[in-house]
Amino acid sequence: MIFSKRFPLGLVVAVAGAILSGCGITPVSGPESWDITKGTETELPYALVKLRLDSVSALAAHEPRLVGTFSDRRGPQTVVIGVGDIVGVTIFDTGAGLFVPGDTGIRPSNVITVPPQAVGIDGNITVPSAGIIAAKGKTVAQVQQSIVAALKNRALEPNVVVTILDQRASAYTVLGDVRLSGRFPVLQSGERLLDAIGRAGGLLGQGNETWIVLERQGKRALVPFGALVDEPANNIYVHSQDTIYVYREPRTFLAFGAAGRQGQFAFDAWRVSLSEAIAKATGLSDIQANPAAVFLYRGETREVARELGIDVAAYEGPVIPVIYQLDLHDPGGYFLASKFQMRNKDVIYVSNAVSVEATKMLTYISQIARTAQDPINVGISGYTLKAAIQGQTINSAIVTGTAQ
Repeated sequence: MIFSKRFPLGLVVAVAGAILSGCGITPVSGPESWDITKGTETELPYALVKLRLDSVSALAAHEPRLVGTFSDRRGPQTVVIGVGDIVGVTIFDTGAGLFVPGDTGIRPSNVITVPPQAVGIDGNITVPSAGIIAAKGKTVAQVQQSIVAALKNRALEPNVVVTILDQRASAYTVLGDVRLSGRFPVLQSGERLLDAIGRAGGLLGQGNETWIVLERQGKRALVPFGALVDEPANNIYVHSQDTIYVYREPRTFLAFGAAGRQGQFAFDAWRVSLSEAIAKATGLSDIQANPAAVFLYRGETREVARELGIDVAAYEGPVIPVIYQLDLHDPGGYFLASKFQMRNKDVIYVSNAVSVEATKMLTYISQIARTAQDPINVGISGYTLKAAIQGQTINSAIVTGTAQ
C-alpha cells in the first residue's frame, strides 16, 4: 500500500522532468518559439533575423523592380535600317538624262521605282545605276543621301525617297499571356512597356496575378504588372530587340500555428504587407498565440542575406533559408509589419504562448496521475465493500442467534 501511494507522485515527477527537458510529449503544431530563437540544430541550417526598421528598409531596396536593373532608360530613339529590313527606293529625275531621252518630243514620267529588297547580311542594298549602297546602321535620310551622291553624275538633279516597307531589325517581341503575340516595329515616337503590352492586345489574365519579364542585351528582370501601373518609374521605354514575356502566376502564402485561421491564402492584390497577410488569416488566436513570436519563413539570395548582416559563409547554395521574427507585443511592431512586403510562397508561423504549453503539460500530468490512481481507488473500494459485507453478515448472525 505504501508503494501504491508513492507511485503516482514519482510518475508525476518523471513526466514533468521529461517535459521541461524538451521532450515532445504534449502535441504542438510546430516548433516552440525558444527552439527557433536558440537555433536548434536541424538538417537545414537557417538564419534568424529580427524585424527592425533597418532590415525592413534593406528588403524594400531589393523588391523586384525594372528601374534599378536597366541603366539605359532613354526615350524615343532614331530608327536605323538593319539586316533583314525590306526597303523600297524611288528615284525622281528632273530633266533628260538618266531616265528621259533628250530627243523625245513628249516627256514621259521621270520616276523609277526599284523593286522592294531586303537588306543583305552584308548590310547593303543594290540600286540601278547607283550600284551597291551601304544601308545597315544608317537612317533613311542617310541612305537617300548616299544614293543621290552615286547618281549625281548620271542624272539631272536626282531626288530619292527610301522607305522601310517591313521593319524587321528595329523591332521588339511580346510573348505569353497577351491577346496578340508577335514582333512589333519600334516607333519613332517611342513607347513604354505598357504601350507595348497594349499594342499586343493587352493582358489575358488579371493584372494582380500577372508578371512581366523584360530581357535586353543578355540582362533579364522580373516585375509584377502592378509595379508598372503604380510606380511609373518602372514603366521604362522599349528598345529595339527587347523581349517582353507576360505570364500569369497566382501568388499565395501559408499560415500555420496559432494564427486565427490556418491554410493557404491568395494575395488578391499585386502587393500585400505582412500585416495584411496576418489579417487575411484572421489575426492571431487570442487564447493561444504568443504575439512576440510571429515568424516568417523565406529563402533569400546571398546578396540580400549579406545586407541583412547574415554570415553567408556558413551556408551553401545560392539561396539562404531565413526566418524573420516579428514582435507584435511591441506597439511599433504593427508599423514594421505594414512596411514588410510578402512574397510568393512565404510561410507565416505563430508560436503558442508559454501559458498554453504549461496548461497542456499540467492537463497531461493530471490525466496520467488519475490513470495511475484509478487501480488504487478500485482496490480500496473493493476492500471496503468486502469488509462491509462481512460485518453485515456477522451482525445478522448475532441477531438470529446463529452466531457461534
